[in-house]
Amino acid sequence: MIQADPSLFIHQALQQGNTEGARIYASNAIRKKNEALNLLRLSSRIDAVSSRVETAVTMRQVTGSMTAVVKNMDRAMQDMNLERISMVMDKFESQFEDLDVQTGYLEGTLSSDTAISAPTDQVDLLMAQVADEAGLEVQHELGQSELGNKVPELTTPVATEQQEDALAARLRALRPAAATSM
Repeated sequence: MIQADPSLFIHQALQQGNTEGARIYASNAIRKKNEALNLLRLSSRIDAVSSRVETAVTMRQVTGSMTAVVKNMDRAMQDMNLERISMVMDKFESQFEDLDVQTGYLEGTLSSDTAISAPTDQVDLLMAQVADEAGLEVQHELGQSELGNKVPELTTPVATEQQEDALAARLRALRPAAATSM
């Protein structure tokens, strides 16, 4: 179902002198907008939880595989069959590499925040970029933030020759002290 732009109703009501009606339309529009934003936040949280659950399930599967590999290693060690030990060790290394990858993913997922707590500066810059591409003006909507002025500076500090000489002298002074402490 396509709904008409609420601003049209507000505009019509204001043209007709119906301030109370325009206020009601504006109130409804704001409520609907807030409702949509709340649903979007909820969706983002659910996606984050889903990702974490998925990672936990995968970790559980890998842990089970690791248990089976260790049991196989025990059997191979009892038999002292070098060929079998080599095969089990290869499988163990493969499982361990998989575990490393999945652990890294889990740590990344848990350490990163959900989309809701994304850095405001990054969100504002992305919105400004999209608005620029679409030819829209969003400066006033973002509270007159300094989007236009936030161009990442790519300056590299340039050490002067005196600073480099001072650092080299400090390094030379530290070398004899380090050699005597070894």
